[in-house]
Formats: sequence, structure tokens, C-alpha cells
Amino acid sequence: MSKIVTNRHDIRILFDVTNGNPNGDPDAGNMPRIDPNTNRGIVTDVCLKRKIRNYVETFCPQEEDGGYQIMIHQGAVINDLVNLAEVPATEKVKPEKKDEWQQEALKYLCNRFYDLRTFGAVISTGNKIFKGSAYGQVRGPVQFTFAQSFDPITPLEITVTRCAVADVKEKKAVEEAAERGTGENRTIGRKHIVPYALYAAKCYVSPAFAERTWFTQDDLDLFFQALNEMFTHDRSAARGEMIVRGIYDFEHVGTQHPNNADQNEREARLGCYHAHKLFEGIKVELVDAEKLPEGFSDYKVSCQWTEENIPKGVNLHFRHEQPTKTLSFTR
Repeated sequence: MSKIVTNRHDIRILFDVTNGNPNGDPDAGNMPRIDPNTNRGIVTDVCLKRKIRNYVETFCPQEEDGGYQIMIHQGAVINDLVNLAEVPATEKVKPEKKDEWQQEALKYLCNRFYDLRTFGAVISTGNKIFKGSAYGQVRGPVQFTFAQSFDPITPLEITVTRCAVADVKEKKAVEEAAERGTGENRTIGRKHIVPYALYAAKCYVSPAFAERTWFTQDDLDLFFQALNEMFTHDRSAARGEMIVRGIYDFEHVGTQHPNNADQNEREARLGCYHAHKLFEGIKVELVDAEKLPEGFSDYKVSCQWTEENIPKGVNLHFRHEQPTKTLSFTR
């Protein structure tokens, strides 16, 4: 059985979009999300989590006891899913011992649903087990920030036409329009795209919360796999070309000699260097600052960390490279 994650991870993610809508805003007619102050594009953390959920749901076994079912999916009834834990928990602990009983129920749900033990969820939604309980506020070990584009974006509104009709009534109206010669024989629609943008997001993995949801190293390995492939199997008319360009995983491993295992484990859990300073070592710059970016080749991405200067106690894994390339310190 894989062990619970014990090391902190700080992750920098780069991805781009070409002629697509990476994350539509329902409050703005599904236009690409944008920061009104800077005109930079935005992709929400919820959107990125959905890509991970979709990958796991599509490519991992969905047996009840497989551990890779997805709790938050289209049409899910949260209370019904939570209530699945009542019988297994009661078999181990009597409901009268409420605290222990709720812990057993939470463990069952976390072991069953991958997204619950990865991202957490609010499951105190009026159900019998967790109603009014602190155990119903599950904080997952993996958390995303919003992604933001490096440069301002200019969303385009594209007009499209539909020659097919939805029903007989609409067909009749189209035929009558054609007979009148008005030219109103097609349905007009619109779609919004970003010509090109490169985005960056941050992700953090907390071993403290991994212990509470039983998030294992195998789960983390699957997460990185899903992160690499999150757009590969998400193609659509709105997202025809989205590509993960970089996954820089800073793993904290501790600075102590192996003989001082306890202190080393504590450092790996807490972290050995500031995350924001680690991220600053991944530089993204326009090749020509006077030119609007039209593709990934218009950017220069460089990593300033080397085997010689990477902070002690930190390993850098280039998860987007296959096989994964790793920079580590020398003890």
C-alpha cells in the first residue's frame, strides 16, 4: 500500500490556448474570463480541478472499492453519496460514539472518492452523518490558485451559422424566410475565443492535510499524470488547442543527514524555502517586447535553478518532461 504524502510540494504550471476559450464567464455571455484592471485572462481553480476530475473519471477504474470514483460530477446528489458511508462506518464503530463514527465515515468516503481526498469538499449538506459537524468541511491537500495570462488578451467574438434546424416548427419558419427571399434561412450564433495567451497557475500540496484525507504518493503520481494530460482529452470547439507547457514541481525533502530522520521529515513537511522565491526562478519573458504574442515561440521560458544554486532541501522535478528530469541539492 502506498504511503501518505509526507513532503510539501509547490508547483508552477504553464499552459496556453490558441483560438479557444479556456474558461468562459457565465456572467458575461460566456466570454473568456478577464481581469478588468489589467485585461489579463483568468482561468479559475475550479476549472482546473474539473480537468483533473474528468481525466481520473475517464481513465481510472470506477469500481466502488477501487478508490478512484469522483464525487463532484454532473448530476451528483451529494447527500446520497455521503450516506453510502453509514453502513460501513456502523460496522466498525457504533453511532453512539459520534466522533469516532464520523471519522470512520469520512475515511470510507475519502478512500472511495479520489477528488474528495485530493481537493476536499463541503459534505455537511444536511445529511445524517455530517450535519453540523466539523468533519463535513474537508480540506484537501491539493489546492490551485487562479491562472492568469502573462500579457493582456483581446477576446474575439466570432459569428457562426447553423444550417440544420431543431424542430419542424423552426424548419417551416426557415422555408418561409427562403421563399420571401429575406436570406433568413440560417440560425446565427456566436462564440468567443482568445487568439493566443500563455497562462500560469500555482498549486500547493500540503502533507498536513494529506494525513487528514489519506492522500497517498500513488494519488500524487496520478495527479501529475492528469495534470500533464488535462487538455489532451478535453478537446472541443471552444478548446481545440490547449497545451500544458510546463510543470515545475518543487519538492521539499529536508536538509538534514539521513541519520537525523525525524528532523528531516519535519523540514520536508514544513518546507525548506519560500514558495514565491522558488517560483521566481522560473522566468517567462517575451522575445520581442514590442510585439503581441501569437504563439508559444514568442516567449522565452528559462529556469534559473541549477544543481549548484537550488536551495538546500529542495528538489525540482520537471514533470512536463518525459521521463521526468530532476534537479536536486547535494547533501
